[in-house]
Amino acid sequence: MNHFNQFVLGSPRRWAMPLAVYPGLALTGATVRDVVNNPQAQFEAQAALHERYQTPCVLSAMDLSAEAEAFGCTLHFSDHEIPCVTGRLVTNLEQAAKLPLPQPGDKRTAVYLETVSRLHAHYGRNLVLAGCIGPFSLAARLVGVSEAMELTLTEPGLMRTLLEKCTAFLTAYARAFKAAGADGLIMAEPAAGLLSPRGLLAFSSSYIKQIGAALEDGHFALILHNCAAKMLHLPAILETGLKNFHFGAPMDLVAALNKVPADTVLCGNLDPTSVFVQSSPAELSARTRDLLAATQPHRNFVISSGCDVPPLAPLANLDAFFQTVAAWA
Repeated sequence: MNHFNQFVLGSPRRWAMPLAVYPGLALTGATVRDVVNNPQAQFEAQAALHERYQTPCVLSAMDLSAEAEAFGCTLHFSDHEIPCVTGRLVTNLEQAAKLPLPQPGDKRTAVYLETVSRLHAHYGRNLVLAGCIGPFSLAARLVGVSEAMELTLTEPGLMRTLLEKCTAFLTAYARAFKAAGADGLIMAEPAAGLLSPRGLLAFSSSYIKQIGAALEDGHFALILHNCAAKMLHLPAILETGLKNFHFGAPMDLVAALNKVPADTVLCGNLDPTSVFVQSSPAELSARTRDLLAATQPHRNFVISSGCDVPPLAPLANLDAFFQTVAAWA
């Protein structure tokens, strides 16, 4: 059993683990642009939140553009929003076949590797969780998200060519995170939640299964995040063979918990925008208590945001979240 599952299943208290790094900017004064380009700024944002809330885990920031940039995609940056891919890098099978394979540490992947190294050096007694994109979501950024959905049906060979390259790179990137001191990796695969269950199995789960097998050592945790997945996707997602999953608001977590083995940990699924940004602290506390009550029988549950908490989430809401979980536990 990996360290993440051991900590969760062995804990006498409920864990609170929102996917939150960017809200730390309210404490450090840095910008989003700083965090995604400067490992020290990213470290300081997470460190500030950890010191405020004494979180059981420390995380690197969620940025699903860094890997696409390493492949050659053009990005849009701003001071207040997470970078996004602009345009399409690949439009046909020939381009996919010739696409060079980047190396871990190329371009801004170095920022995230160094951030994890600094988190491990300072908080090695806590679990250090890195973050990266999943294979289908990465391929979708290379060809365009809407185009990727269509290509799984019209040109599956093109998608498989890209997915093989994405899988090779992400496997090497994950190993680099292990070497940097990460205890686990949250792999975000949101685009796969837009596929049919059959499509998700063929174009996402089968490749994630390869990555998981390559990383398996009895200690390192590969945590699959899919904020778009629903209950109908769960059987295909479980085909990854993983024991750790993180879901968003569309997933019926109670139903999912009733379907998975007791040693499989599920995390989620308070909506990051409607709950963490738009709710009042009192409303957030009520939503948190409702989810805790609904999942009370399940020790294999970690309450979290359903996806990355935006930079503008009020710290008063994060305060209310952690206080509510602590009082419940």
